[in-house]
Amino acid sequence: MSASLNLTSAAPPARARLADFVALTKPRITLLVAVTTLVGYLAASRGAGDAALLAHTLLGTVLVAGAASALNQVVERQADREMRRTARRPLPAGRLGAGEAAIFGIVMAVAGTLYLAAAVNPLASVLAALTAASYLLLYTPLKKVTSLATVVGAVPGAIPPMIGWAAARGTLGMEAWILFAIVFFWQMPHFLAIAAIYRLDYERAGFRVLPVVDPAGASTGRQAALYGLALIPISLLPSFVGMAGAAYFYGALALGACFVALGVRLALDPSSQVRARSLFRFSLAYLPLLWIALLVS
Repeated sequence: MSASLNLTSAAPPARARLADFVALTKPRITLLVAVTTLVGYLAASRGAGDAALLAHTLLGTVLVAGAASALNQVVERQADREMRRTARRPLPAGRLGAGEAAIFGIVMAVAGTLYLAAAVNPLASVLAALTAASYLLLYTPLKKVTSLATVVGAVPGAIPPMIGWAAARGTLGMEAWILFAIVFFWQMPHFLAIAAIYRLDYERAGFRVLPVVDPAGASTGRQAALYGLALIPISLLPSFVGMAGAAYFYGALALGACFVALGVRLALDPSSQVRARSLFRFSLAYLPLLWIALLVS
């Protein structure tokens, strides 16, 4: 009877710890990485892919992406404590220790990288390792130094579709770089909108995102509009290199026009939280809609 009670009482903390370790991987970001990797694989294989190879690719990539997120939280645990949106994360809230989180992240990073090398190919493994390394060694420390860290951080964020392409083809062609460029330029208005929404949080934490450097917001809105404008011709390239047809072209054009319009709208009233949130919400819809158009066109 006593042993049964002990087991019952021990179960919730065990489940809670498991949930905290999962939270370290930033599941929503990891899901986005998995989806963009999937798109890269499907675009490269065009219906001739191997389901097992795809599964290996996604598993290895998710391990490395989750590891990068966990190690990022280890490094930024003090800053996370200063931000309302992150203060309840496992490390700043004290539910997990930095040491165990670091071990968790390192083990996952090594396991994911080696798994990709063994089960997929060396190029996919190198790209995944480059993603994690640039995210942790360049983007993370630069966030407290310069607002250009957002540009640097967009590089590792744009590599996952290249991992999928490399897994399917074993090489990186022009098409893989087009997918990289689409995700790179999409991230800029997406993250600028987030930074505008949570400007006070970022300021408390000491992160020099553009809305903190330029609190009036004029540069934030202007750059969001300009990056959205640059995204339009880049997003149309798949139609010119044989990756997609006319339906994709017009769909990408319409999505890009909406993106620019919302960026311009924010630029005209940069202090508006409503406009920043509208841009952010549309950015969440933009990429899935573009990927669907690409794959079905």
